[in-house]
Amino acid sequence: MLNYNTRLKQLVLPEYGRNIQRMVDYCLTIEDRQERNTCANAIVRSMGNLFPELRAPENEHKLWDHLMIMSDFQLDIDFPCEVISATDLSTKPEKVAYSQSSMRYRHYGRIIQSMIDKAAAMEEGEERQQVILLLANHMKKQMLAVNSDGVDDQKIFKDLAELSHGAIRLESATTRLHEFKELPVPASGKKKKKKG
Repeated sequence: MLNYNTRLKQLVLPEYGRNIQRMVDYCLTIEDRQERNTCANAIVRSMGNLFPELRAPENEHKLWDHLMIMSDFQLDIDFPCEVISATDLSTKPEKVAYSQSSMRYRHYGRIIQSMIDKAAAMEEGEERQQVILLLANHMKKQMLAVNSDGVDDQKIFKDLAELSHGAIRLESATTRLHEFKELPVPASGKKKKKKG
């Protein structure tokens, strides 16, 4: 009768496959410590053949960690480096505190908001006008990403004035933003030449 994988014990690290897991299980049964060390080294070399990038000296400790995990932390050998313990594997990282400040227009993003604040604080002049124009064009491009039907410049000017708390005001009579168009999708495949 066939033994299907679905009926066998689930693999801890399936990327190494069932044969490597069988080698680890066999290594656990070896009573002589020296022989067990030799077997573990052979297993790590086999694991390294499957993932050559882990054979690099700076990554080799990962192979030993994986060996320890696959043995359910039962393998007692002379490890060449510090290996992971069961408690290290089960610890959870600390929760990252994200700022919960609300955003009025999420499609523009937080970076655009901070750039608008900096542009509003700049001294009047040509440089400030160029920065504001670049911001407005970028806002239009981002708005087009969520509204492919098109965007009216007046809407961008209104949003810019609102986000800058009235410090930046553009008029459609004096300012014109770029017209962004979607590029046509290139046809796939090569056209066949007609025989003449």
